[in-house]
Amino acid sequence: MTADTSDDPDRSDELRAAAAAVDRGELVVYPTETVYGLGADALDAAAVERAFDLKGRDRSNPLSLGVASVDDALRYTRPTERAVAFARAFLPGPVTVVVERGDRVPDALTAGRDHVGIRVPDHDLARALMAETGPLTATSANVSGTGSVTDLGDLDDRVREGVAAVIDGGETPGTESTVVDPDAGTIHRRGAMAGAIEAWLADPPVDG
Repeated sequence: MTADTSDDPDRSDELRAAAAAVDRGELVVYPTETVYGLGADALDAAAVERAFDLKGRDRSNPLSLGVASVDDALRYTRPTERAVAFARAFLPGPVTVVVERGDRVPDALTAGRDHVGIRVPDHDLARALMAETGPLTATSANVSGTGSVTDLGDLDDRVREGVAAVIDGGETPGTESTVVDPDAGTIHRRGAMAGAIEAWLADPPVDG
């Protein structure tokens, strides 16, 4: 469920300003339940390229697709029934689910691959922003090769100066998301909830 920011005009204005920046093709920094993320319009190849440039990230290393809900993810991807069941079991949450991409997802995001990682953050501000903008890049707001940011005081000057808006969500927990391909039964990166994910992959619920 998307966060209700109607009782906080300042926060609503902050989210609207960030959404407007994304609509202009600019970059923003937003909080998640893991680390701070760097957001660009994930369906706009030029905006995605700007995210790669700001991070200094190798173009062969794909970015994930951040969306406000699993239902939103289904609009841009072609997951199997097993992948949908897995996603509904673990999202929103600190998990990146690898599924087949849809036609609207640009090659720039996936490094030309036919699969994309789906991220639905368990964070009200992140999901409220994604509900306004549509899919965002879901990648850590740091220069590649440096540590992920859990406190905005540690945000690299290059990133701070290269984005149009920064949403302050306070300090974040810092545990990276677990990246998993539920169809292959493969965990590509162990992070939060890895044990529960392994248990599900070994014995998925019959009813999904």
